[in-house]
Amino acid sequence: MVQKQAYGSVLLKADDILEFLSSDDSQHRLSEIAKHTGLTPPTASKILNTLLLIGYVQKDPDTKLFSLGPRLLKYANKSLHQLSIKRIAQPFLEDLQKATDETVHLGIHEFGYIKYITKIASKKPVSLYSEIGKSIPLYCSAMGKAVLADLDDDDIAYYIEKNELIGKTENTITTPERLFNEVNQARKVGFAFDNGEHDLDVFCIGSSITVGKTNYGAISVSLPKYRLSDEVLESLQNNILLYREKLIKALS
Repeated sequence: MVQKQAYGSVLLKADDILEFLSSDDSQHRLSEIAKHTGLTPPTASKILNTLLLIGYVQKDPDTKLFSLGPRLLKYANKSLHQLSIKRIAQPFLEDLQKATDETVHLGIHEFGYIKYITKIASKKPVSLYSEIGKSIPLYCSAMGKAVLADLDDDDIAYYIEKNELIGKTENTITTPERLFNEVNQARKVGFAFDNGEHDLDVFCIGSSITVGKTNYGAISVSLPKYRLSDEVLESLQNNILLYREKLIKALS
């Protein structure tokens, strides 16, 4: 079997450098880095200069020694954050799915989108857009509007300024006034709806998980609209609030 050649070999070389620098807490000279990674000093120097520019590596101005940079901590913390909320939320999501018998999600806020990081599918036949790793805009998702409800009005206005409210379906909110109305309602009741705003045939209820001033993401329950009734809606509302409170308590 012929192994495919990786695209962007310089990234692999950069990874070799980062791997070497992370092997201990010491600072290292250029010549040492080149020797242990199998690179020529000029190649190692070029890659290190790029890593310096983006903050993945730092260089002592006096000794000229290299070590890992502070920007890597940002991504490490983000990864740990995702892993932590997934681990803590899992049993509550499983119970929420059993209580509602519908598809349950956990998502996190990333750059104006909700990114799905956990999904427990309903055993009933249904086709949903959601997949782990996919993202959906805040303004047309239940989880997204619930997260917006935890922000200040100025932050919401800034989000609207930077993100065009594009219609995904005939039900999508596309005006700042309507979005603010939905957000204010979510603030009052503790959850938000996506009533066919991203997928015309799907209804979703979502609630954000915020402890103090830290948002850990949001949870939601999704179902096809033909299964929605007043009785089902009341049950969804009660359950989403119940398990949101349980998750907040677990995170506090």
